[in-house]
Formats: sequence, C-alpha cells, structure tokens
Amino acid sequence: MTTLLGETTGGLPPGRHSDPESPTATAPGRRTVLDIVVPVHDEEAGLASSVRRLHAFLTASFPYSFRITIADNASTDATPVIARRLAAEIGEVRTVRLEQKGRGRALRHVWSESDADVLAYCDVDLSTDLGALLPLVAPLVSGHSDLAIGTRLSRASRVVRGAKREFISRSYNLILRGALSARFSDAQCGFKAIRADVAHRLLPLVEDTAWFFDTELLVLAERSGLRIHEVPVDWVDDPNSSVDIVATATADLKGVWRVGRALATGALPPADIRAQLGRAPLVPPEVPGVPTAMPFQLARFAAIGIGSTLLNLALFLGFRGLMGAMAANVVATLICAVLNTAANRRFTFGIRGRDRAVTHQFQGLVVFGLGLALTTGALGLLGVLAPAAGIALEATVVVVANLVATVLRFVLFRAWVFRPARTPVPTTTASEATAR
Repeated sequence: MTTLLGETTGGLPPGRHSDPESPTATAPGRRTVLDIVVPVHDEEAGLASSVRRLHAFLTASFPYSFRITIADNASTDATPVIARRLAAEIGEVRTVRLEQKGRGRALRHVWSESDADVLAYCDVDLSTDLGALLPLVAPLVSGHSDLAIGTRLSRASRVVRGAKREFISRSYNLILRGALSARFSDAQCGFKAIRADVAHRLLPLVEDTAWFFDTELLVLAERSGLRIHEVPVDWVDDPNSSVDIVATATADLKGVWRVGRALATGALPPADIRAQLGRAPLVPPEVPGVPTAMPFQLARFAAIGIGSTLLNLALFLGFRGLMGAMAANVVATLICAVLNTAANRRFTFGIRGRDRAVTHQFQGLVVFGLGLALTTGALGLLGVLAPAAGIALEATVVVVANLVATVLRFVLFRAWVFRPARTPVPTTTASEATAR
C-alpha cells in the first residue's frame, strides 16, 4: 500500500515573498522543471538538516522551478513525522510514504507519478557537492542528453573515502564493463537525473527495487541508444552510512547475472522501446556467425583460452630443455599472446580485416604482459620457496597462473582492446526539445 502525505507543490514557505518572476517559485499552473527525490529509510537524525540545506541551495542558486520530494520507504523511526513537518513548513517540499522498503521502489513510484520535466535524486547525506546539480540537470533541460549521472571516477572528481569503498566501487564498475559492456563510469553514485519522457518508457522495464535499480536503468538506457551525460563530482564519504556493503554487493552481482542473461537472449532491450525513443542502439554491429552477447563470447574465449593454455604448456616444456624456466616462460607466453589475440579478435569479438589489427595486437601484448607478470612472478616465488622444485611443479604453477590471468584477459579484451566504438547519435536541439 502506498500513500501520499503532506503534498505541497504550489505554496511558498513562511517569510518568503511571492515573486511571479522568480524562476524557482512554483506558482499555481506553472510547470515544474525539476523534481529531486530524496529517498530515505530511518533517517530521523539527519533528514531535516539535509532537506533544509538542499532547499536553501536550490532557492539561492538554481535557475529553474523545482520540487523536493522526500520518499520515505518503510521507515520505522520518526522519519515520516519529520518529513510531514518539513512538507508543511516549506512550500517546495512534499513527502511520499511507501509501506515497502527499497530505494529503487521509492524512485520508481515518485518518478512515475511526477509531473516535472526532469526527474532526479540525491542521497540524504548529501555526500555529493550540490554545485554539480546544475551541470547535471542543464543538458536534460536543453535536450542535449537523456540521462545524467554524477561520477566519482573521473580525473576531475575529488573524492574522500576509505580504501575499502574505493576498491569495491572500482571493482564493481570494472565488472559492469566486462560483463555488460557498460560504457558509463560510475553506476552507483547517488546523484542522477533523467528526462521525464524517457523515464516513463524505461521504468516499467526495470525489475530491481533496491540498490541495483540505478545500474539496471543505465544499462537499459545505454542499450536503447540513449545519451548519458557524465558530470565529475566532489564527493565525501559518509562514515555513518548504514548500507550493508556485503549484502548490497551480493544483490548487485545477482542483478548483473540477470540483466546479462536478458541481454544475451535478446529479452532486453525491447525493440519497440528503441523505436519509441527514436534512437539507434549503442551496440556493436553484428557479424554473421559471431555472437555479441557476453555469455557466448565468454564460451568462445574460454575455448580459445584452454587451447592457449595447453599450447603454452607444450611450448614451455619444449623450450625448457633449451633454456631456463624464466626464459622458456617468456618465449612461450609471447608466441601464445599473438595467436590468442588474433583468435579472439576473429572468433570471439567478430572483428575481421586489417583495420586496427596492429593496434589490437599491441594492446593484446599489454594485456598479456600482465599475464606474463603473473606467471613469472609465480615462478619467481616458487624459486624462493622451493629452490629444488622440479619441472612438474614448475609446469603446475604456470598452468594455475595462466588460468588466473585468463580471467583478467577476458575483462580487459572486452572492456578495452575490442571495445566497440560508440555509434553516433543525433543531438536533439533545444528548439526540438521545447517542441516535444
């Protein structure tokens, strides 16, 4: 059951003068440009201060009419009472109460029913510097982009957070690039916006109701050919965050598997969505006989990888009788690197002809250099720990190290070496956006 409480979309806060020319005053009958949602669950401690701070910033610095919607999803503390009090006090604030928990569920509900042109959300702790809000929203208002996301992984971003969260964030986004061919840089930054017309078409297709909601929406949008604008943000980690990192990561990985399977079978994105949006999908051109879906590519890559590992072992044993273990490993790995890159280029990723072949081989050698570092390092460690180890143990170490390197190679091949170029998408002009 969902109820709407304390909705006040047209009033002005006490003590504020009504100015019909004020761009932030949402007068009766005036269109609301931005509806920014603050999803909350048991946030009684910081809710009031954060909403007041957000409202003060928008009032002073934001040039468009706006509304702040507090989306309370099943709070059990005083959060709903505080939210109703804020809605009664501040004209541009309303509150929505949902009886079920889930950030994605809260965003889907509010965004689906909003009458604003641009829909956004930010985390209640306001970890992201609000100075990035206008750069986030402006490209959507002008029609330049369809979605906009804040990114903490840009070189221009300034981020303060612990090493653990930094590692988890970068690892997760690397997984998205390798498994789902995602091109956006930061899926989980709590600072995003979307055009309302786009949201109303995409939201019914998003299944997740929790933290994976963002990622699923972005992947679906990207595969539908939509334009995603990225804004570098300044971001400070909230040390009091109540998010269960392990549970969230587990749920996210399940979501990656579900969406990856849907993309592989062609269930997502539906062809009619691309037609409605009038966009060309941002997917690599198909080559007859070569699948583009990740699971099928993974199967072919694995088959080639097994062949390469066996060939590498055979070459290592052959050269081992002529030279030392280190030299034999280098020569065997170099030969396999060239053959493996060529085979994956042709059979796994469907790239034919000589175009960029030399570049691909060079990048492939860089990738295999990482694999060489792993195998050589493993042999070096073996030499330290077991100086009298025989060829059989050396061969075992080489095989294990190669298997580990194979996983790394697939991710880098898919996300970097053979990453398809973006298909140019026509830019909508401001006049066209207004006409719509």
